[in-house]
Amino acid sequence: MPSLNVPQAQFLALPHKFKAFVAGFGSGKTWVGGAGLCKHAWEFPRINAGYFAPTYGQIRDIFFPTIEEVAHDWGLVAKVNASNKEVHLYSGRRYRTTIICRSMDDPGKIVGFKIGKALVDELDVMRKIEAQTAWRKIIARMRQVAPGLLNGIDVTTTPEGFKFVYEQFVKAAREKPELASLYGLVQASTYQNAKNLPDDYIDSLRASYPPQLIAAYLRGMFVNLTSGSVYPNFDRRLNHTDEVMEPGEPLHVGMDFNVLKMAAVILVVRKGEPRAVGELTEVRDTPAMAKLLKERFKDKGHHIKVYPDASGQNTSSKNASESDLSILRAAGFQIEVNPTNPAVKDRLNSVNALILNDQGERRFKVNTHLCPVYTEALEQQPYDKNGEPDKSGGHDHVNDAGGYPLVKLWPIVKRTAKVTLLRA
Repeated sequence: MPSLNVPQAQFLALPHKFKAFVAGFGSGKTWVGGAGLCKHAWEFPRINAGYFAPTYGQIRDIFFPTIEEVAHDWGLVAKVNASNKEVHLYSGRRYRTTIICRSMDDPGKIVGFKIGKALVDELDVMRKIEAQTAWRKIIARMRQVAPGLLNGIDVTTTPEGFKFVYEQFVKAAREKPELASLYGLVQASTYQNAKNLPDDYIDSLRASYPPQLIAAYLRGMFVNLTSGSVYPNFDRRLNHTDEVMEPGEPLHVGMDFNVLKMAAVILVVRKGEPRAVGELTEVRDTPAMAKLLKERFKDKGHHIKVYPDASGQNTSSKNASESDLSILRAAGFQIEVNPTNPAVKDRLNSVNALILNDQGERRFKVNTHLCPVYTEALEQQPYDKNGEPDKSGGHDHVNDAGGYPLVKLWPIVKRTAKVTLLRA
């Protein structure tokens, strides 16, 4: 009986053509990937498989010794031919299949053979564009045919931020429902494989890594690992709510002005706390935004109060004679805006204090199903090299929009001390 922990067994049972096992250090990623190759060898004899790693060193130092152990666990024998970069699997003296091993550091060499099963190991170690190129090359090799063969690709990787595996297995599958039947994902933590690790392994990791890396490398979570997160304590599980707007409920709408990239975050207030229950993103311009808000919400009985970017008081790029705020007022919305935008630091402090305060309270909740773009922006926006919120990734528009009502309604109270001089 093969040796598998619970998430490993769940992964092998996935019916999808493309499936990913995203997990922390020591969680048995290469082991379960090798198990998938051995399972293939039993089910489809003489149908070749492929193993792909970021470097040949990983093939030599990690995969070759691991596949020998895994094969034994599955009642097979693995014979490594290092010079040809191949592993041959046997059951007794009977040949079952060949695993062709290739490095992804030169995708141009992934040519000239065909396979029916593939294992791609540590794909997210690579840069996103390189991973994408290698993925396409590997898919082109999946050409062997046999009755019942799915020609599937298994991916086993440590999460290295929001890179290729997140884009392909999470974001794309969510945005295009037709892909959900093709892409399956299991996320696992190191804790779930603890019985196969040294007693002090997990404790040594926790002592060596900061919280963000622990979330990725111990718990197998997709987290922002680049240059510090602007909203480091936002958690799509802990800050999630299933709440939705009620009929006729007053709406608080934060809005950021950018031609072709206008963004709005729609909030309601429940028991004195904010809930994000909707978003509008990639809207063309202010008239288009006003039309959407009116048709979807105002005309259905919602009172709308807009908390816009203060720059909207200047003339609009849509119509030089009319300001963005005038367009919104003409649509019947109440406007709450100061002469200038709040300091960026004040806005970030207000949002972060609502996300998680020093008492461990998470007062700001987001319906992550209804606000997928805002959720990703809160998760992914980093600081740039100058210590300012990064604007190159496109996450700033919706984050700015969401922050305007929060800093207006829940500002950070700056305590002051009054000094009285006593005269003798």
